[in-house]
Amino acid sequence: MIRVLLVDDQQLVRAGLRMLCGTTEDLEVVGEAGNGHQATQLVERTMPDVVVMDLRMPGVDGISATARILESRPSTRILVLTTFDDDEHLYPALAAGAHGFLAKDAAPEEVLEAIRRVAAGDSPFSRTVLHRLVRTAVTARESEPVRTPPELSQLTDRERDVLALIGDGLSNGEIAQRLHIGVTTVKTHVASLMTKTGIPNRVRLAVLAARADLTFG
Repeated sequence: MIRVLLVDDQQLVRAGLRMLCGTTEDLEVVGEAGNGHQATQLVERTMPDVVVMDLRMPGVDGISATARILESRPSTRILVLTTFDDDEHLYPALAAGAHGFLAKDAAPEEVLEAIRRVAAGDSPFSRTVLHRLVRTAVTARESEPVRTPPELSQLTDRERDVLALIGDGLSNGEIAQRLHIGVTTVKTHVASLMTKTGIPNRVRLAVLAARADLTFG
């Protein structure tokens, strides 16, 4: 059972998410918070696996709450679910350690799947968000001297393949299908990529792939 904490200043949104989670057998809502301060307190009491976090809230906002939660309980996974999927909110959320980022107009099934993926160690992002980040990275790279990032020198060929597919926005399951390997093996490669590069976030791995102009095949 995946323990979920809902954080949003709109009670109606929290009620909708609670009802959505209630339609499943593997998700349990263990608490609700209306702002970041309440969220940090509830995390200590309820010990959720996943926090579904809004960004704009009165008092302590979602970005500050994310950083505080991960500082005190780093095993907690944070899925940002917000109306504001622009760069002004995206980059600070990533810097704070968010593990996934969805806009509130995502389909209900996409939200449920994102919670499951975050709990499993994956990092789901709206494809539009990921592609925008990659395009930004490519644009920045075009103004820089062409060189191979030093982080890539210690990667195996298989890890480079996985990194390239992460850059294309594929999930662990999609990468497993493309490479004809198990999802557990993909997770092992992703963990190794994060260790070797020092990059703790899947989106930043995608940015690294874009800067290095990695392609699969």
